[in-house]
Amino acid sequence: MNVDKQTYKKYVASRAPASPLVKDMFLAFVTGGAICAFAEGLYNFYLFIKIEEETVRTLVPVTIVFLASLSTGLGVFDSLAKFAGAGTLVPITGFSNAVISPALDDKSEGLVMGVGAKMFTISGPVIVYGVISSVIYGVIYWLMGVLL
Repeated sequence: MNVDKQTYKKYVASRAPASPLVKDMFLAFVTGGAICAFAEGLYNFYLFIKIEEETVRTLVPVTIVFLASLSTGLGVFDSLAKFAGAGTLVPITGFSNAVISPALDDKSEGLVMGVGAKMFTISGPVIVYGVISSVIYGVIYWLMGVLL
């Protein structure tokens, strides 16, 4: 069966459910904002209990990643992500979920070939290209300092 691109696009458009765009954007905005507000609350709490500000700057993301990982392991994060959409994916919580989810899916294959090998299936390319980009940026920054 040969179908041209236009016919296929029309077919897909007629079969795909309409997305409630405004509702999805609102939920993503509110959820992402709530996660960020929670992180700001953690920041203020850690300062309140007299932890040094430099340490707090590290402790807040570590706490958020831990809580996102824990909620992924408990199955709570997926329910929240289905409800909120991109609101849970944009902050660092999305990265944590992207690392933990494949590891949980493949834990039956063992610690090495399951969890260890599959943990970075989704987030691996992000890490690779993030590191490469930061190296290129660092070299350009260094060259600008040397040349100027």
